[in-house]
Amino acid sequence: MNDTTEPVGAPAGPGSSADEAADIPADPATGRPRPPRREFKARGSTVTRCETCRLPALNCLCPYRAEAESLSRFWLITHPLEHLKPTNTGRLIADVLPSTEVFTWYRTEPDARLLELLADERFAPFVIFPDDQPDYADRVVGMDAVHDAKDPATGAGARIPVFIILDGTWRQARRIFRRSPYLDRLPVLPLATERETRYRLRKPASKAHLCTAEVAVELLRQAGDQDAGGVLDDYFDAFNDSYGASRSHRRLEAPTPAMTRLLARRKE
Repeated sequence: MNDTTEPVGAPAGPGSSADEAADIPADPATGRPRPPRREFKARGSTVTRCETCRLPALNCLCPYRAEAESLSRFWLITHPLEHLKPTNTGRLIADVLPSTEVFTWYRTEPDARLLELLADERFAPFVIFPDDQPDYADRVVGMDAVHDAKDPATGAGARIPVFIILDGTWRQARRIFRRSPYLDRLPVLPLATERETRYRLRKPASKAHLCTAEVAVELLRQAGDQDAGGVLDDYFDAFNDSYGASRSHRRLEAPTPAMTRLLARRKE
């Protein structure tokens, strides 16, 4: 993701080719060596940052990190360059939901653990992606399919719903969707929501274009994981406010309402 937010169900904005994966010396998720081609310099690369949350140290997010549990899970397939961007919101999901799995996408090297999980019959995975093309219309399902997956009365028995989010720019997400054969057999779940984005760190093309964390919040709420959705929403707001203040070199003098709720949860 660069300085545009993601559309509902997938990231948005101009992107880079899959060959940019080779620009990173090691896979940020696994540490696997990659041959570097050029130096990557993100905006704000000279800012002093917290080594844990990667926000500017002026307004560290760590005091507000709170965990939650959900019946649904998230698997993020992340473009390699997205790991390097401190404004990435996909990592907020993993902070709040420890069961989250993050995989780095390389076109010719599918992650072995991801393939293993996709073959695990305990899970019912859904690819979060818009239903705007006719060639995969037969795979499109609604949120009722997620609820059915959890129902032990169904023929397959109760399964764990998994939301697969393609984390990158919109162009990168399209590439991941189209060039990952292991996703071809999975149902596609477009997110239907009236939520408007509150993400202020990247310029949205439309208020209807949600960032990755906001997509996850809405999926959790619609799937019945209200508590987890609320915690992630508060954590996203804390991230948004902390980073926004740091960009103007301003220290937040007092916790925001979302931060206060997170602090109270950490004390429970």
